Amino acid sequence: MEIDKAIRESDDRWLKTKYNKAIYVIQRALTLYSIEEVAFSFNGGKDSTVLLHLLRAGYFLHKGGQNCTNGGPNDFPIRTIYFESSSAFPEINSFTYDTAANYGVQMDIIRTDFKSGLEALLKAKPIRAIFLGVRIGDPTAVGQEQFSPSSVGWPSFMRVNPILDWSYSYTSIGSIHDTVPNALLSVSNSSNSEEKFRPAYLLSDGRLERAGRVNKFSSSGSGQLPALSNGLISADFHKNNLLTASAIAVGDEILLGTVEDQLGPSLCRKLHAIGCSVTQTAIVRNDVDSVAEEVERKSSTNDMVFIYGGIGPLHSDVTLAGVAKAFAVRLAPDEEFEEYLRHVIGDYCPSDRNEMALLPEGITELLHHENLAVPLIKCKNVIVLTATNFTELETQWDCLIELTRSSGILAVTEPYVSRCLKTDLSDVITAKPLSKLCLEFPDLIISGYRESRYGPLIVNLRGKDQARIEAAIESLSKKLQQGAFSEINSI
Repeated sequence: MEIDKAIRESDDRWLKTKYNKAIYVIQRALTLYSIEEVAFSFNGGKDSTVLLHLLRAGYFLHKGGQNCTNGGPNDFPIRTIYFESSSAFPEINSFTYDTAANYGVQMDIIRTDFKSGLEALLKAKPIRAIFLGVRIGDPTAVGQEQFSPSSVGWPSFMRVNPILDWSYSYTSIGSIHDTVPNALLSVSNSSNSEEKFRPAYLLSDGRLERAGRVNKFSSSGSGQLPALSNGLISADFHKNNLLTASAIAVGDEILLGTVEDQLGPSLCRKLHAIGCSVTQTAIVRNDVDSVAEEVERKSSTNDMVFIYGGIGPLHSDVTLAGVAKAFAVRLAPDEEFEEYLRHVIGDYCPSDRNEMALLPEGITELLHHENLAVPLIKCKNVIVLTATNFTELETQWDCLIELTRSSGILAVTEPYVSRCLKTDLSDVITAKPLSKLCLEFPDLIISGYRESRYGPLIVNLRGKDQARIEAAIESLSKKLQQGAFSEINSI
């Protein structure tokens, strides 16, 4: 078999590892079920095309390398199902039929919806297991293993997923109703007004393979929510609304007082600078359940959550496991992330896999930037920062802001502005006027503190409307004697 021979002779050990695991799953299925009891769902897409060739190799090896050549109707006896749809691109249909002819694939063509067609097929045929080209990054893959029973409400069969842990950087094609050219493949050509696109396999970030899909929510006045961008509601929707964020630090050493949390205050300032109101910061133990509970609580009540600390190979680095548990998904190997780590830490790995390359399954997006040796990790509205000091935070934050300008990674609105005043008046005298001011200007954040017990009282007024801040200062001056407050600075 030409496929198996090519892989064996390849120098790519990562490809060999993936291939061997996939072949093992295929051979295991062919051992558990007879050839009449298995089927292959083929749709002409990149996932199922890869799986077709793996199945050809797997069947060849299962039969001991006998009776399997490169063409003819007896080469691929596994029943193949093709759900032909009027919404599929004509090129997909043509490719599917051409491929079937080239490799001797006998297809059962079904022209009803997937569920109804499957029910009818399973009633007519003794099929017990179906090979699927599902990958971890697919929306339907969450919670699946290499062998997973069908979902509740569906016909009963075993889903066999040989390429579940595979990844690659092709753009994804849906139907004619929800697919547009992926803008990330666009080629600029000032001499020609016609927009051109690079081939799908040149997509640099596999996590953006579905960037060419039309969003379900349009701006056609349907009354539905606006489009979601990377798990966060778009900035336009929030333009006149308050954006909230929380920060979570993970580390027993902070709670023990061994080290000081230097990143939290700086992160809060940066979030205010992009218009986010920080609702809470928290420090949690190096414990999966503690991290999961905090992430679940913060992610459900905030637009964005930033978590840092607890990232790495040590036993105490449980942040990613906690994030995965918070969203009820498992940790699964990510080949793309592992490749980045390999460039940073080398090939050494004491086990058969790099534990640092396990990421929350089905919800992870890698945030690439040329100034980052390893991409940052985004899981729904949670961004995992790997910074351990102020300098690293500066670099990662600058990259996030630059990515936001081009891809909308963060939800951003008008930044906060503030005025800082001070007075030598006592708290007893200023308490009532400040309380009244808070009621008079509920849209402003008005706080008071002293840097030392006997130092001056500092009052900070923060908001998004400079005029409202000026009005509040004028109102405060009228409540007390002239010159009671003097300005420190304006941010």
